[in-house]
Amino acid sequence: MKKHVLWLAMLALLMFVLAACGSDDSTGADADGASGGEEGSSEEKYKIGILAPEVTHGWVGAVAYHAEDRVEELSDQVDYQIQTSGNAEEMTSQLDDLTTWGADAIVAFPQWEGMDVPIQNAIDNGMTVVNFDIVIDADGVYRVSGDNEDMGIQGANYIVDKIGETGNVVVLEVPSSGSVSELRTKGFEETIADIAPDMNVMTYATEFTREAGLTDFADILTSVDQIDAVYSLDDETSVGVLQAIEEAGRTDIQVVTGGGGMQEYFEMMPENEDIWIQSALYSPAMVKDAVDVALDVLNGEEVEQETIIPTTVVDRDNYEEFLDSDSPY
Repeated sequence: MKKHVLWLAMLALLMFVLAACGSDDSTGADADGASGGEEGSSEEKYKIGILAPEVTHGWVGAVAYHAEDRVEELSDQVDYQIQTSGNAEEMTSQLDDLTTWGADAIVAFPQWEGMDVPIQNAIDNGMTVVNFDIVIDADGVYRVSGDNEDMGIQGANYIVDKIGETGNVVVLEVPSSGSVSELRTKGFEETIADIAPDMNVMTYATEFTREAGLTDFADILTSVDQIDAVYSLDDETSVGVLQAIEEAGRTDIQVVTGGGGMQEYFEMMPENEDIWIQSALYSPAMVKDAVDVALDVLNGEEVEQETIIPTTVVDRDNYEEFLDSDSPY
């Protein structure tokens, strides 16, 4: 009887062990199957190419910085390449390289004429192209930009507010920047003609660098005895303008405008009580919106063809709100 009970106990134990092993095998199969299902359902990443100019200006360098920062944040969704170039021909070649790489979308920041046809060809071949900042004459291109014309409008209103409806105003346009200069100058000149028709406006050409601002404005100071305000399109140019004013010992200039969002320029605003230093904020971080637009289009979302970021005026009264120690510009 004892042997019989012992035998039954051993049989029950054996059946329990076999059942447990079977349960382990089943769980392993389910786990493998679930894992295989996840691998099978994972989607391929989109390939996004970034085309930017070589860094000849702090703002331009910050554009590349913010673009790379954004695509790295989206690394679970996109693969990317960033290429920089010094002219339209080189950027066209890089566009071809990104096409060969298999880019699904391009975020392009061309600063020269001659990119319209290559970008149109890319669009015609099925590529999504989001143009940052500069206007490109291509059907089907998306665009993200600040409001360049409104920057000019804000600059005109600011100068008239500070010096009144008469005076001598120097406009520093930058013909090499294409539509950026055209639109900012247009907004300024049309607004001045409307609100201060007796203002004496003198226009000179320069570049978006502090070196050009310094040398070009130093020459202007030697030929123009009385200047009440300077409509400069760019913060970095304006830094050079302010240096030229200081070195010449001029005390007639009451306003210097700018544009961009340069931290060094912001910090100069409260330091000079004799000159109202102004910037129409045009943040290089807007390029993150351009990357987002590209991804939204690739995901099949409905996107506006043009995204315009409103202008914000910064001067000594509110500059502290825009200080950013992490900014590369």
